[in-house]
Amino acid sequence: MAYDKFNVLTSTAVALPIENIDTDQIIPARFLKATKREAFGDNLFRDWRYNSDNTPKQDFVLNNPIYSGKILVGGTNFGSGSSREHAAWAIYDYGFRCVVSSFFADIFKNNAINMGILPVQVTPDFLEKIFIAIEADPKAQFEVSLPEQTISILATGEKESFDINGYKKNNLLNGFDDIDYLQAMKPDIVSFATAKAI
Repeated sequence: MAYDKFNVLTSTAVALPIENIDTDQIIPARFLKATKREAFGDNLFRDWRYNSDNTPKQDFVLNNPIYSGKILVGGTNFGSGSSREHAAWAIYDYGFRCVVSSFFADIFKNNAINMGILPVQVTPDFLEKIFIAIEADPKAQFEVSLPEQTISILATGEKESFDINGYKKNNLLNGFDDIDYLQAMKPDIVSFATAKAI
């Protein structure tokens, strides 16, 4: 299944300055029974967003209309815990296209990229600057450039580079998951197989 192409994203951001956010907090286990990638965003951070009677918790950032955007900024060690793909599904379905942290759990990082979400790993110092910028102005704009592999705080002009695997970068630029990548190579594969059969 193809996803939105990722090139340059300019957006406000939602700050969640909590360390060790694990996949069970991102999407609780009781919501993993569904097999289709639909409506997972409704239960993103479910136990942090809602009380037991399903009323919104007013002090949680996703329930505060002041904060919005396609960039989620989390504390260090984001996505730890179990390997459930549903965590990435929930983040994508909610509307986030980029997650920023100073460290990601490897399995979550790969699941995110395969879902069309760009995980941007920055230094702890730059992460703190992002949190400060959002606290100072909830409408602060950030630019994430996948071609240049940079993230910028537009209000200050501060910028930092991030790393990404070349294959994964190409997939995100084209909106491909692993299957889409192989499908895109089909003409070359057929041509090669035909030439070998002669």
